[in-house]
Amino acid sequence: MVKRILFLDDDISMRDSISLYLISQKFSVSLTDNVVSALNELNNNIPDLVIADIMMPDIDGYSFLEILRSNNSFHHIPFIFLTAKGMTNDRIKGYDAGCNAYLTKPFDPSELLSIINNLLKRQQSLNKTLNVKTSTMFNDKHSLINSLTSREKAVLKLVVRGYKNKEVADELQISIRSIEKYVSRLLQKTSTRNRTELAQFIGSSIIKLYKGE
Repeated sequence: MVKRILFLDDDISMRDSISLYLISQKFSVSLTDNVVSALNELNNNIPDLVIADIMMPDIDGYSFLEILRSNNSFHHIPFIFLTAKGMTNDRIKGYDAGCNAYLTKPFDPSELLSIINNLLKRQQSLNKTLNVKTSTMFNDKHSLINSLTSREKAVLKLVVRGYKNKEVADELQISIRSIEKYVSRLLQKTSTRNRTELAQFIGSSIIKLYKGE
């Protein structure tokens, strides 16, 4: 799949030369010359990587990066500063803001390409790790539900729906004391501290619970 790069720079000659180079390297490139346009582009189509200058006519690159890092939809995107600001303090400010790489102008395009490929490979590896962890957690929840007794499942269904102990007892026609023991056992099995955490833990597995699988 072709990777998409958002390139933000108010220097038209820089935008044109870098975009042509990246396109020749089989990337899809979206160009913009200001932060407002860049944010609109991000909202329409999230890129795989962002490259930005620091000195901008409206909002500077540091502020742009801080906006991305504070947004749950964009905070994960690899970010490269490509700028003429090469002082140590500038670099530190960039890394403190959350950039993944900082390249100063003038630069060798092959170095930029190497940085891009490295960041994309790293992001792909992180995504795979996250997917494995998510899948494992999902399977663990399902295994736990399968291990519950029919009575524990019945109690859990009602607890997740917000029933109090007395309401659960009335619904299942057993004593409140028995319900308290079942709820305590469920909290222990799921390593949760209260009914709210128990409901959150079950989460998407609620469908499996109601199917009785």
